[in-house]
Amino acid sequence: MDDEHTAWYKEPCAQCSAVDWGVSDEGRFYCRSCHNVIERTKEVVETTYTPGSTRVSTIGRGARTKRPERGHLWMVCEAFQFILRNQANALLRLGVSPHFKDDVLCQLWRLYVQKSRQAYTNNPVRISKFKLRNLDSDSDSAARSPAISASDTDGETNLSSSVGSHAESSSDWSQGSGSVDIVSYLTTRLKRGSVLMSMKKTLALIHLALVWSHEPLTLSDLLRLVKEGHVPYVNAYEELPEEMKLDGRDGLVFKVESVPSHQVVHKEAQSLLLFLQLPAFPPINQQSLLHPALLSLRYLTDANLPDELHPWVCKLMECAGMADQKLHTIDPVSCPSLPLYDVQTVALIIITMKVLFGLDDLTEWDLSNKVADLDDSGNMFNLRRWYRLMQAALIRAQQRRDQDVARKQWKPKKPLYPSRKEKYVIMKKKRTAEQVQACFEKLSSCPVAVQPPDPSSFRFCWGDEEGADGPSLHHKRLDGVLTRKQNISTASNSTYWHPALRPCDPRKCKSHYSEMEATLPRSFVWLLQLFSFLLDVKPAYLYEEVLRMERRVLGSKTPRDGQCSTMLKCEPERGRFLSQMRPAGSITTDDDDYLFLIIDKLLQSFSAAASPM
Repeated sequence: MDDEHTAWYKEPCAQCSAVDWGVSDEGRFYCRSCHNVIERTKEVVETTYTPGSTRVSTIGRGARTKRPERGHLWMVCEAFQFILRNQANALLRLGVSPHFKDDVLCQLWRLYVQKSRQAYTNNPVRISKFKLRNLDSDSDSAARSPAISASDTDGETNLSSSVGSHAESSSDWSQGSGSVDIVSYLTTRLKRGSVLMSMKKTLALIHLALVWSHEPLTLSDLLRLVKEGHVPYVNAYEELPEEMKLDGRDGLVFKVESVPSHQVVHKEAQSLLLFLQLPAFPPINQQSLLHPALLSLRYLTDANLPDELHPWVCKLMECAGMADQKLHTIDPVSCPSLPLYDVQTVALIIITMKVLFGLDDLTEWDLSNKVADLDDSGNMFNLRRWYRLMQAALIRAQQRRDQDVARKQWKPKKPLYPSRKEKYVIMKKKRTAEQVQACFEKLSSCPVAVQPPDPSSFRFCWGDEEGADGPSLHHKRLDGVLTRKQNISTASNSTYWHPALRPCDPRKCKSHYSEMEATLPRSFVWLLQLFSFLLDVKPAYLYEEVLRMERRVLGSKTPRDGQCSTMLKCEPERGRFLSQMRPAGSITTDDDDYLFLIIDKLLQSFSAAASPM
């Protein structure tokens, strides 16, 4: 069909000198050899036939001015409102309670637009001028039109009424010209970056709403759903209504190339929490699924650790003073910071593993040899067997994740282009990518696109059924690492290692994991990597939280939460024991290095605990 329309055009291509023309869906000529698009279009014969005459209209070379059509005027916050609604609806389809969207997220959004003076206020934020752009002109060199008066309105105004007032006064605005306040939004964002909405803040606002609603979705769960495509984020602008077309510099706000990290979203949520000045959240007690007492059960199950480990985690939580619900409930007075529910819970599990197994590259393997000698029935938990099982499953899971990321199509179906000149380049790249993808599909006989996996709160599946990652070890007993003293179960391990602590400058120091990683025991580093994979965070991020939790447990006089984490210096011998079991009440303190070794008190508290059920 293309040959019929292009047979008469014999001019060579300006880029590759080939004479092989085709016609795109838009009616433009493009070179089949190099995909160069030119201004010439095909001849169109009018379908309405009049006897005695046939009209043929030819569109020649050069741009043709077309009178822009009138369309809907929209603002940036309106687009974010649609994106938030689509993200909330996606969570509702995954099983989140409707209370989360109707009663919590909507109220938080209304409070945000009121605090940012975009709606529900007597003194709304307005821009004095709009740069109206023509459809056929470059957005960077847009023609200026008469300024639009944007005086403040009296009384309360909502989002739709404020936008509607602009729409009535701007009759020359085009449907495809983008938002009306993008220029003011970009320039103001440099000065008030913590106020105006962004794509990262949409996830932060949803996270706050999930915490308020007591939904069992942690921040790591939310980010995993986003990465797997169950919650729209990367190309969320494609689901906007037709009358809200993005153009030009709108892409600087709505174009997303990657999913933010756990640390970045948590920081955005903390800034939103301070900006909104929210009241105290509903209390998170030990019956809440966000409390470490119940959340630890989930991570122990996912890591295929025995159920008998849970009472020891709860006892360590009490030793650290983390059982109090005030430490997990956001309150402007008692707990103004947003807790790291998932990371804190995993840190408690890691410290419990250090107490029971040592994790110094020596004690844990000695205990494994002891269990192998005592266990004839195979009912005892063997750390060596668990390590081999988890290592194999972890490698397979990481390979699956890397393959899914490599096959994932990050290019949007509706690409954004900052200017009219760059549109042809972007469309050419998009057409080339589609042709390459079609070739791969023909050669491989299977679609290249990756279907998002079924959402799950667990990374692994343990059991005897088909498709499981391995046998379940949840029923195994900890008798091999426990001893009975006066009818009370105590840990066989009487040592606990901890790196030396010294204060550092909060303005300069962030994380010392990169310089410490080579000196840490390999079993401890591997455990950090395992739980980092479960939470999809960096090991350095989890390591810092483990240190903060250890300072709570050991009662160290180093800086507390909210200050910079202390710089750690390991002893030259890796895995050296820094504390030994001593009689009750004896505490060794090294004031020179701020090293407070009071693990005796911790082990004594563990000894006083009842036998795990």
